[in-house]
Amino acid sequence: MSDRLAGRVIAITGAGRGIGAATAAALTREGASVAIGDIDLDVAKATAEAIGGDTLALPLDVTSQDSVAEFMDTIEATLGPIDVYINNAGVMPLSALLDEDDATIDRIFAINTRAMIHGTREAARRMLPRGGGHVINVASTAGRAGIAGSATYSASKAAVIMYSQAAYTELHARGLDVTVVMPGITRTELTAGIDDLPAFRAITPESVANAIVDAVVKPRFAVYIPGSAGTMINLISLLPFRTGQWIGKKMGADHVFLDALDKPERTSYEARAKGTDSE
Repeated sequence: MSDRLAGRVIAITGAGRGIGAATAAALTREGASVAIGDIDLDVAKATAEAIGGDTLALPLDVTSQDSVAEFMDTIEATLGPIDVYINNAGVMPLSALLDEDDATIDRIFAINTRAMIHGTREAARRMLPRGGGHVINVASTAGRAGIAGSATYSASKAAVIMYSQAAYTELHARGLDVTVVMPGITRTELTAGIDDLPAFRAITPESVANAIVDAVVKPRFAVYIPGSAGTMINLISLLPFRTGQWIGKKMGADHVFLDALDKPERTSYEARAKGTDSE
């Protein structure tokens, strides 16, 4: 335990599981007061109870602007003004692009992109009159290096990266920090059945959480996990397109997600990500 973030109020969307839950735990250990929002309130409550402290679990449908506003209202009434807002909620249904249905496309952009935009704007409207705050948007390295089998997901996360850059350019001078977090393949339910890439082993949600904590303590715009992924992606972006494609194929970007499509360990997650489960 430490007190590096004592007195800070931090909200995290989609924090009942995975990276969000790990981040909530890590921030609480640093002394922050954390509110976790999730569409599955029972899961959020169980996570908050496991974390302890004054962690607050609240219902949140990030696709509803009213729900996002109510989420922030409740946090501010209970814990105080929000200092850091983390847009973490996201889904990653995998599909060959010709097989992906319109409903899945709409759902990916609703949760991964539009919800991030709404959350950023609502948080900024509350933070700027107080002199500033910090919005952290969780994207993916897939937003910088599109991977076959995740065309729509990659596009949704590329939008998060570019929106975050524009938001930083527009709002940083007014006191609002904006950070975009770009993890590689992270061992959560979201990546069930996906093999490691030859050059990069999958990372843990705890490693992403620790990187987010560091970004809260010392704000910066871009956070890659692992850091070597950012170096690799930035170097490849300087090369001719065909050369970058050749390197990507050598690393498995042309098949690693497609290979996971029919694996039984993805069945449960795919149903939940597409909103077709029975819950």
